[in-house]
Amino acid sequence: MIVYAITDPATLNFNTLNSDLKRFAQKADMIVYRDKKTTDYQEDASLFLAEAKKYNFSKILLHSDYTLAHKLKADGVHLTSSQFSNIQKAKDLGLFVVISTHSLKEALEAQKLGADLVTFSPVFATPNKGEPKGVEELRKVVSKLSIGVIALGGIVSSEQIEVCQKSGIFGFASIRYFGF
Repeated sequence: MIVYAITDPATLNFNTLNSDLKRFAQKADMIVYRDKKTTDYQEDASLFLAEAKKYNFSKILLHSDYTLAHKLKADGVHLTSSQFSNIQKAKDLGLFVVISTHSLKEALEAQKLGADLVTFSPVFATPNKGEPKGVEELRKVVSKLSIGVIALGGIVSSEQIEVCQKSGIFGFASIRYFGF
């Protein structure tokens, strides 16, 4: 099962970048640099990629900016649920593509458009993300897709991971699971 770390300013600090990446690398197979508030995303992404490549992540992704991901030689990009039209553009650049989905319809569309993986969220309650979809809906999405489904949303405990794993997921992603 893939363990996918989604960084956030609360879990990744550039003043302690090496120790933070070491902490992520102890649990995660894949990682994405995500910071929706920084004004220096390109500069920070470049530094993040250079340092993250020192660890044994199977994939190192950037969030939403597929052209920057290509330019900086990231393994891929994690697109938002409003970026379906960019799946093929990212694939054309040779990028590994993960896209956020929130319904079976979106997940099927992402698969049809060529995404490598989808995240499905929120599975559990998580701040500012609306009503949780639940494990039954996750199981339904997993059963209908031929590409991997990554459970996301409110996953902070080993019990939640185990419940998701029983639904047949390819992996899980989290922000808070990797916190301090």
